Amino acid sequence: MIHFESDYLEGAHPKILERLVETNMDKTEGYGEDPYCASARDKIRKACDCPNAAIYFLVGGTQTNSTVIKALLRSFEGVMDAPSGHISCHEAGAIEAGGHKVFPLPSVDGKISGEEVDKFMKAFLADGNRDHMVRPGMVYISQPTEYGTLYTKKELEELSKVCRAHKIPLFMDGARLGYGLAASCNDVTLPDIARLCDIFYIGGTKVGALFGEALVMPDPDLIPDFFPMIKQMGASLAKGRLLGIQFETLFTDDLYFKISKHAIEMADKLEQGLKDKGYKFYINSPTNQKFIIVDNGKLEELGKSIFYEYVEAYDDGHTVIRFCTSWATAEEDLDKLLALL
Repeated sequence: MIHFESDYLEGAHPKILERLVETNMDKTEGYGEDPYCASARDKIRKACDCPNAAIYFLVGGTQTNSTVIKALLRSFEGVMDAPSGHISCHEAGAIEAGGHKVFPLPSVDGKISGEEVDKFMKAFLADGNRDHMVRPGMVYISQPTEYGTLYTKKELEELSKVCRAHKIPLFMDGARLGYGLAASCNDVTLPDIARLCDIFYIGGTKVGALFGEALVMPDPDLIPDFFPMIKQMGASLAKGRLLGIQFETLFTDDLYFKISKHAIEMADKLEQGLKDKGYKFYINSPTNQKFIIVDNGKLEELGKSIFYEYVEAYDDGHTVIRFCTSWATAEEDLDKLLALL
C-alpha cells in the first residue's frame, strides 16, 4: 500500500531529528523561555521582515485556531469563514465549543472576498436588532485553502482593507503555508502576510516538523496576556524547547522553503501525470493537494493499493478524492501511484 491521503504522515525532517538528539540532554527553562525558542523567534521575525512581532509556539493547528479565536473575540462575537474552512468542517466544533458562532460567507474555490465581508458587516450594522444578535468580530482564512487554492496579494489586500475599515482582525491559518509560498503562481510573501494580516501562523506539523505551529503577531499588543490563554487552552508545552528547536532548524538555511518546494515539484509531476491519463480535476489547485473525480468502480480497485482522502460524492457514479504530496514524498512512490492509476 502507498499513502497519499495527507501531508503529515511522516515523522519529521532528518535535520530536525538530528538537532533534537544533539540537544536532548541540555537543561533549559520551560514553556518557550529557552535559547532555542529565542533563536527561532529571531529567525522568523527576520523571514517576515517584522522585527517587533511577538512569536508563540503552539502544539497544533486546531489548538492554535481555537486559542486565537477565543482570545480575540468577546463572548457575544463570532468569526467569519468560508463554508469549507477548517474551523467549519474539520475541528469537531472546537470554535463553537469555545462559545463562538462561525458565520459561513459565500466563497469561490474555498476563498472569501473583501466584498463579501463588507456586505456581511454592513448588513449586520444596518439591522435594528443587532444588539440582540451575535456580532461578527473577526475574519478567518487559510493559505492555502482546504481546496489547495491561494489568495493573491490583491485579494489579501482587499480583505485587509475591509477588515481594518470595520476594525476587525484578519487571522490567517497557515497550517500548509509553506506549500502556498512555494507554488509557482504564488505572489504573496511572508512579509506581505505580516503586513496584511493581524495574526497568522506558520505551520510545522504538515511541513517538516514532528508537531507544532509558529504563531506570528505583528503587533505584540494585539492580544494582551496571551500566554495564559495558550496555557488554559492546553496548547503549550512544558518542554517548549521541543518546538523552538524544530522551528529554529526549519528557518536555518531556508530549509522550510526548500522542503516545501519539493512537495510542489512532486505535486506538479502528479498533476501532469493525471492529465496525461485523462483524469478530470474537481478544482484547480496549484499547491500540494490534487482533487480528482474518479469512477466508483475504479475507486474500489484503487482502494486495494492506495490510501487516498475521500472528499465528497460527485454524482451517483463518481467520487471526488484527494491526493497529497509532502516535504517527504518519494518520487518512486509517485511513480507507483501513477502506474496504478
